[in-house]
Amino acid sequence: MTKRPAVIRPKRAICVYCGSAEGLDPAYMAAARTLGGQIAAAGFGLVYGGASIGLMGEAARAALEAGGHVLGVIPGFLKSREVHLKEVSELIVTQDMHERKMQMFERSDAFVALPGGIGTLEELFEQMTWSQLGRHGKPIIIADVAGFWQPLLTMLDHMEAQSFLRKPFVSDAATPLYEVVAEPGKIVPRIETLLAANPPQRGSGEIAGRF
Repeated sequence: MTKRPAVIRPKRAICVYCGSAEGLDPAYMAAARTLGGQIAAAGFGLVYGGASIGLMGEAARAALEAGGHVLGVIPGFLKSREVHLKEVSELIVTQDMHERKMQMFERSDAFVALPGGIGTLEELFEQMTWSQLGRHGKPIIIADVAGFWQPLLTMLDHMEAQSFLRKPFVSDAATPLYEVVAEPGKIVPRIETLLAANPPQRGSGEIAGRF
């Protein structure tokens, strides 16, 4: 029997939240391709939701084509619905969405939100909430591709103006709660700078241990 080679995981990984649809603007898919390729080129692993379709699949394939390690994390009930990408370096099938999000968190050192729907929003807000509460200090980047996130950024400004969010939006002295980067090619360099200034801790049960 041929023994399968051990999975060699990179020391650092970036989690990408994005849609399982392509969206109407071709800039979204182009951004997913650019980001996936640059994550791999910089020596990061890519952690994402496991689908083969939409922006999710595009980012994952770009990372794989660039020689990167791609970890897909998908709940069992979505494997056929979102058509999981069989070529990923590593696949984790979870029992539910909660376990999926925790696995993605624990295996990542930073988070990027590309355009997406309510699932992407929910994942982004969860990480922002945990960071604001001091549960982690990992970088969070909102990728405002072609102005996609402008309505959200306006809403965040409105929350702050109405005293529901207070400045400075920071989880600690070194890492801002989130940053907005419009150009896909500048996302990975910005993450590298943030990680160099404040290396996050990563390990099993990180959030549970801090609550």
